[in-house]
Amino acid sequence: MARWIEHKYIKENKIEARLYQQKIASDALIDNTMVIAPTAIGKTVIAALVSAEVLNHNPDSKILFLAPSKPLTLQHEKSFNEFIKAKTTSLTGNNKPSERRKLWHENQIICATPQTIESDIISQEYDLSDVALIIFDECHHAVGSYSYVYLAQKYIQTAKNKQVLALTASPGWEEDKIKEVSRNLYIKNVEIKTEDDVDVAPYFNPIEVKWIKLKLTPELEEIRTLFKETLKIRLRNLKKIGVIDSVAKPSKKDILMKQRMVQRKIASNANPPKECFKAISLLTEVINITHTLELLETQTIQTLNKYLNKLEKKKTKAARSLKNDYKFNKAVLLARRYENEGIDHPKLERIKTLIEDILREDPTNKIIVFSQFRDTTKTIYDNLKADKIKALRFYGQASREKDKGLSQKKQIETIDKFKNEDYNVLISTSVAEEGIDIPSVDYVILYEPVPSEIRMIQRRGRTGRKSKGEMYILMTKSTVDEAYFWSSQRKEKAMKQNIHKKYDTQKFTLDNYIADDKDVTSYNPNTQDDIQTTVYVDYREKNSNIMRELDKIGCKIVVKTMAIGDYQLSDDVIIERKTVDDFAKSITDKRLYTQAKELASNCNKPLMIIEGGDIYNTFLHPNAIRGAMSSIAIDFKIPIIQTQNETDTAMMIKTIAQREQKDKEDKKPVSIRTQTKPLTLKEQQLFITESLPGIGPVSAKKLLTHFGCVKNLINATKNELKEVEGIGNKTSENIIDVTTRKYQE
Repeated sequence: MARWIEHKYIKENKIEARLYQQKIASDALIDNTMVIAPTAIGKTVIAALVSAEVLNHNPDSKILFLAPSKPLTLQHEKSFNEFIKAKTTSLTGNNKPSERRKLWHENQIICATPQTIESDIISQEYDLSDVALIIFDECHHAVGSYSYVYLAQKYIQTAKNKQVLALTASPGWEEDKIKEVSRNLYIKNVEIKTEDDVDVAPYFNPIEVKWIKLKLTPELEEIRTLFKETLKIRLRNLKKIGVIDSVAKPSKKDILMKQRMVQRKIASNANPPKECFKAISLLTEVINITHTLELLETQTIQTLNKYLNKLEKKKTKAARSLKNDYKFNKAVLLARRYENEGIDHPKLERIKTLIEDILREDPTNKIIVFSQFRDTTKTIYDNLKADKIKALRFYGQASREKDKGLSQKKQIETIDKFKNEDYNVLISTSVAEEGIDIPSVDYVILYEPVPSEIRMIQRRGRTGRKSKGEMYILMTKSTVDEAYFWSSQRKEKAMKQNIHKKYDTQKFTLDNYIADDKDVTSYNPNTQDDIQTTVYVDYREKNSNIMRELDKIGCKIVVKTMAIGDYQLSDDVIIERKTVDDFAKSITDKRLYTQAKELASNCNKPLMIIEGGDIYNTFLHPNAIRGAMSSIAIDFKIPIIQTQNETDTAMMIKTIAQREQKDKEDKKPVSIRTQTKPLTLKEQQLFITESLPGIGPVSAKKLLTHFGCVKNLINATKNELKEVEGIGNKTSENIIDVTTRKYQE
């Protein structure tokens, strides 16, 4: 007979009394704790036990439960409403800031996405001072610039009563990453539980993993041979110019490293050798072919053809080279022909027969099929639907070409249908890997292995919750499938070894990993020498880390909808910020000159910040970068400031803001530019002219000066256009083409 937890803040007969959960919760109340345990072990229950006791000791405090996705956040809200006697709500980006502020003050337990809380903390909608416990679910995300890292630091800075609980099934295979997560979340104690532990085993259902090995069909082998031959030619050329040492098929990681190496060589040379640009193009071709091969070997023919269609539309030098390659084109034509003939990857038929066998054995069985690619989930879904198998697709919210994303509401509806209605199969991308509440899945099928140990553990954890589970992994022999599978196995083994490496008990301290609290509490933004400054930020910059960095150094941040620039510091100073990559892209698509013109026309003291280690470390020729910078500085009279990274950018913005606002008590409030000034006739004429292909600000002025008006320019012949200095044969042809070709929808 089940025993139930009895507690002032826990609802009756809701949480079964399991000794190992109670022991972990008890230890977690002593020190900041990370719990590493399999998905089905009940980490949410442990969080509820810790939360109940924290509320018991701090009845007027709040508990913040963070999760990396909206569906997971809503799931935790549902669980805590079921378990805990306290007002609980969820905060996500779907709520307006004013609504979130109200919900924060009206509830005691807040389940939320970290990005939402970060945005509200920076905007000063509320603070973390009354939070007595912060819970980081899927805490392996707490690395780099992820919001967990900032929020942990902010929490340690501001909370009156500090307690951290971190939960994960898989902290990562590298020892350094485990240490980084522990440091970033101020963890002092780690609790490890596995399915093999004596106290856990009675509650844990075994999961049997089975491989299904398949061979490529002769038709797909024919295509693969052609792709491999096109790849070998590129690798030989790269070896010839000294970029690689061997023509053996390299990994994606190796190719990307070589690409960065060549980019650095271009950046460090005032006049780079032509071989460098040839190498960049060849490396891009190798990346495209390698990805094409992976799709052919592991996915469906439809997924392959969709990628080939996208590649065909690209206008880069690398894409043009592949279009002109006889063998590559032959492979493309064969792939399209075989799709029309109904020939596909053997996995597609095998997955259908496997599901049919499972449902024949028991029509009530529930199955999740995972695939990395959304296009593949669509093909599997269509294939099963044609065979009268009741299936659903589950994927992310982002929309793609001819495939609208699933809204949060639709995601919840899909999961509810799968759980409660007559649907047997859920076909999902990685969206369903973490935390989605699907408790009664009997089988997990992986359409392909993944090289990540974290993702493999998450996928495996979808089954074996109510009874014995099974996971099938489809693997194509002698392909990247095998490499990915063994990679995940090796990493998972290394992860377990690193967790237990220096410790022979299930509890250990990480005092040597914990950051000194002084690192995050010693900064005081309100000292006499460091008066708080105000920075007005355009709402489109909310996804950058600049707001976070500005907050760290004591700036008051006001988010506004701005028509010009990204940051406004006074009535006179507006800053346009660009990363090195965005700067290069804006040169190519001409956004740079339009933005510069608007900035110069609407601001007395415009500034442009270019952020990144090396401005020449892009695919553009250094002369193109130099030309653009000189145009910004001379033609538009906009000073350019270069910064190293986001932290440096924030410090620079604050320094300028302090200069502008030092006498702010005597000044009126800053007038934010929510609209651009109306364009003058001259500006409109230049704007129309600059929209023509290959025409920048300088060429536009020359054309209008030569022809007198836009009408004469549009009616000019090719030879008349070429009379203007700087207008060559190709540019004149493109202008004629744009102005004379019939418009087609």
